[in-house]
Amino acid sequence: MDFEFDEDQRLLQEMVRETVAKSRSQPGERLWATYRELGWLEAPPVELAIVLEELGHAADPTPFLATTTWFAPLAGRLPEGAGTGVFDGAGRFVLDADRADEIALLTEDGVRVVKGPAVEGSDVAAERQVVFDPGLHVAHVDAAATGAAPLVKDVPDMALMGLAISTVGSCRRILDLTLAHVKQREQFGVPIGSFQAVKHKAADMHVAIERARVLAYFSALTIAEDDPRRRRAALMAKAAAGECQRTVFQNGYQLFGAMGYTWENELQYHLKRAKAGDLLLGSAAEHRRALLAS
Repeated sequence: MDFEFDEDQRLLQEMVRETVAKSRSQPGERLWATYRELGWLEAPPVELAIVLEELGHAADPTPFLATTTWFAPLAGRLPEGAGTGVFDGAGRFVLDADRADEIALLTEDGVRVVKGPAVEGSDVAAERQVVFDPGLHVAHVDAAATGAAPLVKDVPDMALMGLAISTVGSCRRILDLTLAHVKQREQFGVPIGSFQAVKHKAADMHVAIERARVLAYFSALTIAEDDPRRRRAALMAKAAAGECQRTVFQNGYQLFGAMGYTWENELQYHLKRAKAGDLLLGSAAEHRRALLAS
């Protein structure tokens, strides 16, 4: 496996960063249309991970993550509009289920695709849940109402990888904001970033991010090559991302001081998104246990 980006992948990374930076103030509907026009939804696993990392960095409000990594792996195709998948065996806290055009259900009889609540004549009921991240769409899905066979649990590797790399993107943004703050905030006449204790916490954040980032891209590589290690790689990526957000969350909040607790500060958006990335589809502890059992 080649663990370095090739020239095309580096160009994609730069293009995604520039596009997201220019358009991040646009409404979600326009962002979604832009992503579709640029063909990002059709990207293969590694290139998709590049896109997802940058969207995670920007706390993307669109259903891109659910469409590409929750719906597509189950249905074997992209949806007509936005999509998501139910593969936890219960239909609880399904990403973007309340605004999906199509929902793929993993049942005892196989995968069944039904109309989502975003289209007329929906086949399924999806009730959005109030969570700590107001920008995050998650819903409970009542699959029984569709007449489908009972749901079964089998989380796709792509879904775990997608959440992992998106969480890494969120953590990168938290570190960026924290570094900018400690360089400007002064105490005793000098920037607090010059204090050794602050440097150590920032270094811990960087190391945690790089570890989780490498494992997430390794997972994408194993998926792209259909490597037999893909399941373990996906579990490792999701566990590492959860551990990463814990370190970044704690240190980012502490280094921002009281400012980190205010709703006016951008930091809170990315802290919430990183925390949600850990909790969706199981926390780091759950995936560590799965690794030991595999």
